[in-house]
Amino acid sequence: MFPWGLSFLSVLGAAGTALLCAGLLLSLSQHLWTLRWTLSRDPASALPLPKGSMGWPFFGETLHWLVQGSRFHSSRRERYGMVFKTHLLGRPVIRVSGAENVRTILLGEHRLVRSQWPQSAHILLGSHTLLSADGEPHRRRRKLLARVFSRAALERYVPRLQGAMQREVRSWCSARRPVAVYEATKALTFRMAARILLGLRLDEAQCSELARTFEQLVENLFSLPLDVPFSGLRKGIRARDQLHQHLEEAIAEKLREDKAAEPGDALHLIIHTARELGRELSVQELKESAVELLFAAFFTTASASTSLVLLLMQHPAAIVNIRQELAAQGLWRTGGCESRAVLGGAGHEFDCGCESDLSLAALGRLRYVDCVVKEVLRLLPPVSGGYRTALRTFELDGYQIPKGWSVMYSIRDTHETAAVYHSPPEGFDPERFRTAHEDARGAAGRFHYIPFGGGARSCLGQELAQAVLKLLAVELVRTAHWELATPAFPAMQTVPIVHPVDGLQLFFRPLVPSAAPDGLRL
Repeated sequence: MFPWGLSFLSVLGAAGTALLCAGLLLSLSQHLWTLRWTLSRDPASALPLPKGSMGWPFFGETLHWLVQGSRFHSSRRERYGMVFKTHLLGRPVIRVSGAENVRTILLGEHRLVRSQWPQSAHILLGSHTLLSADGEPHRRRRKLLARVFSRAALERYVPRLQGAMQREVRSWCSARRPVAVYEATKALTFRMAARILLGLRLDEAQCSELARTFEQLVENLFSLPLDVPFSGLRKGIRARDQLHQHLEEAIAEKLREDKAAEPGDALHLIIHTARELGRELSVQELKESAVELLFAAFFTTASASTSLVLLLMQHPAAIVNIRQELAAQGLWRTGGCESRAVLGGAGHEFDCGCESDLSLAALGRLRYVDCVVKEVLRLLPPVSGGYRTALRTFELDGYQIPKGWSVMYSIRDTHETAAVYHSPPEGFDPERFRTAHEDARGAAGRFHYIPFGGGARSCLGQELAQAVLKLLAVELVRTAHWELATPAFPAMQTVPIVHPVDGLQLFFRPLVPSAAPDGLRL
């Protein structure tokens, strides 16, 4: 018995020693990992690195971020402040929030920072895009695309967008099963982008097939840059090539059109504007421009549309206020309109069979609806933030931001911490935007609210996106009432964009024609 007992104790001792050594090695490796990034500070700057943790060797804090989700950033903001360092996805990152700090980042484009996208996104979207352009090429391209989203262009888009909304809401009301709102709005925003921005003549089946192809492209934008069989990048390239092949015929037709003809869609307007600027775009440039327009109008608009439906349902008083405003503007009606024309054959028009009553000017007079849309985008911005790379070492909030480090500015945290809003930031209160602009004074004032970014890379389509949301709000509240098809409201997932985990399952029913403007039927 004695030899066996001695052997057992020896094994325990050896195991304990091994565990102790492993613990010491792990502690040493973490210390060296932290020291490695501490020494990476720019010695030419006397400022310290921001507070924060670089996590574990190689993994950094990526696992914590994946598990904790949005709570990861908020917990570290509470611990370290508005500017802190971390290590995510293999890179050192400075996380930034607060209007003053975000202003520095967004206005420092091409000077302090440059846009950062994964290599796979550059491969799949192409080199002739705003995403891939820097410096003067970026400025030229923004100038070209600015015409696509000018007020004159929006005035042409709005009546057709209204027709799309009317038809979509009627289809929701006629459905006998619950509507998965997120999936429905994705389909809607793709159809609007394909038919109104690109002028594609598609029937429903063709549009659905093209949407699936495009979604496969988007799903692989952030894949590893490995072009091997069965990889995400290979799937994305295959989807991109299919899209380009489909676009070639439509682009060739537009190039053959009379050069003096008035552009009828955004893609035609790009061709027309480039010619006015003395430049003839290649077919490849136009294909990449078309995909970029789809990308800009697709997921984020669908996310915001879904959030709009959800928040209106959760706050029925806002519906009452919208109906009262519509009545005051002479825009109240119920039950939608009867369709006398449906999408088919040509498939390139959104004709619901009724006269449009919501011009761009009419939308501009709906002040409360505008406040509702702004509040939706403040509370649930589709994208949580954006990434940049430091072009040189610079100061931010008393810290140095070393050259080459990634900088992530947070839209959601900036909205949550803005002091210009009177009511609690976590609450849904459209009225805050009736007075917030009066308090947002100073250089950083407009950076308290940044759902569309800011500076040189602000979203060119923000006016179009807001018009889509206003049209959806109006058509919903004067046409339908809706209720949950699930026992409770769904949780919201924030990565890669905000969306309900179950797609937001709702029943829609048409309002009865006798409903009063101040009636509440939810």
